[in-house]
Amino acid sequence: MARAYLDYNATCVPRASAKEAVAAAMMSPANASSVHTEGRAARAIVEDARHQLAVLIGAEPSAIFFTSGATESNATVLSPELELAGKPARFDVLLLSGVEHPAVRAGGSFKQEQIEYVPVDSNGVIVLDALKEALAKHKKDGRRAFVSVMAANNETGVLQPLRAVADLVHAAGGVFHSDAVQVIGKIPFDLRESGVDLLSITSHKLGGPQGIGAVVSAHPDTRVPAIMRGGGQERGRRQGTESVAAIAGFGAAATEAGQTLTPEGSRLGALRAKIEEGVRGTAKDAVIFGDRAARLPNTTFFAAPGIAAEVALIMLDLDGVALSAGSACSSGKSAASPTLQAMGVNSEIGRCAMRVSTGWNTTDADVTQFLHAFAKVYTSLNKRGARAA
Repeated sequence: MARAYLDYNATCVPRASAKEAVAAAMMSPANASSVHTEGRAARAIVEDARHQLAVLIGAEPSAIFFTSGATESNATVLSPELELAGKPARFDVLLLSGVEHPAVRAGGSFKQEQIEYVPVDSNGVIVLDALKEALAKHKKDGRRAFVSVMAANNETGVLQPLRAVADLVHAAGGVFHSDAVQVIGKIPFDLRESGVDLLSITSHKLGGPQGIGAVVSAHPDTRVPAIMRGGGQERGRRQGTESVAAIAGFGAAATEAGQTLTPEGSRLGALRAKIEEGVRGTAKDAVIFGDRAARLPNTTFFAAPGIAAEVALIMLDLDGVALSAGSACSSGKSAASPTLQAMGVNSEIGRCAMRVSTGWNTTDADVTQFLHAFAKVYTSLNKRGARAA
């Protein structure tokens, strides 16, 4: 059976250039910290990849250091103690939007009592007036704020107004971090224009290998405390032997993704329109979450009331279609996602939520296969419900 993989927000299908780069790097393995010829060649691979990422996101290569992925990047960056302009800086409170990824909600090195949530509206967009009020309150009381707001939600695809958030944060003397794993390689992004101070990114969301990510700083003189210590790699910012092959794949994927951002965005946007039209054609009362806000072109998060996601996803999988119920980090949990809860979505509707996310290798045939399978599942589950009633 031909399968339709429509779970790109969990992991993107690896790009050909990334696989080739990984294979080439593994053909001549060497430690990038070694001073011999092979070691210098490995170092060149790492630095070339750092440059490729810098080009994609509008950053300085020297302001990028590699991690094992976005979870580690977030855990590293979310720290009450940073070094800004060569001087120690301390933060008293961590302000998060109500729709952050679990890796950010964990708070890094902040204590749970230091974490405060800023509400979002019914589309999942942060309420700027509420953020402004929270920042003003803490500043008045002598508390400095560290703010983290994701660039795009991993479930709904809703984009956050990063520049507006950055302006508010900086006016209050705070620092702004963004988990940007879902936007990089999907839509144009420029670190300087965004106003973000610290950025978390990862490879496998844009078509590179799993297990490699990065922290990016907009300011070369900003340093975060290392949580991985050892031999001084990555200029002491993340120590441990670099995964040269994974880094090579990350860089190659970044370059390939950057070459097709605009046409791919248009193509995936057209597929999203087809998906949503088809879903609504089958389920007249379907709800598309966040559809009144700016969203990633590849993401549809929807619910067909009365159709439990956990059952529908199994049936779709058996019919050759791979979707998810939202964040892969929350799979297996029956409660509605925290994102939907923050948006004020009824828990009964939330339990019906399913996510379709497309990518560079998605075809029109994949979408057609999903719509046919969804229509079958919807009809079958509706009949079961009618019999049970």
